[in-house]
Amino acid sequence: QVQLVESGGGLVQPGGSLRLSCAASGSIFSINDMGWYRQAPEKERELVAAITSPSAGITNYADSVKGRFTISRDNAKNTVYLQMNSLKPEDTAVYYCKMAIIVPTSRGTGYLEVWGQGTLVTVSS
Repeated sequence: QVQLVESGGGLVQPGGSLRLSCAASGSIFSINDMGWYRQAPEKERELVAAITSPSAGITNYADSVKGRFTISRDNAKNTVYLQMNSLKPEDTAVYYCKMAIIVPTSRGTGYLEVWGQGTLVTVSS
């Protein structure tokens, strides 16, 4: 089984910074796309940032976070990060990571989309 464990959430004042981490563990052959999503109360889950496979490393951001958030990955550690700067109250949400993971199977390889458990980010004075 593959598991994603997130860390780094918490309470921060407006204008502050936080760094989220999400590490994958288990039987992993390789990891393709990685992404961060968030869900605020009474709102739908939305994509915040994504980064493509290690060979390309192309990033994509929601307009609301461009210039403030940076997504990165450490392939050796099967980890994705989200550096969040200049945080605003409207960034308050539960943040989830998601990974597209290739896993070994008895017949070769398989494909899984795995979600983290979520970490709460609260931006408030």
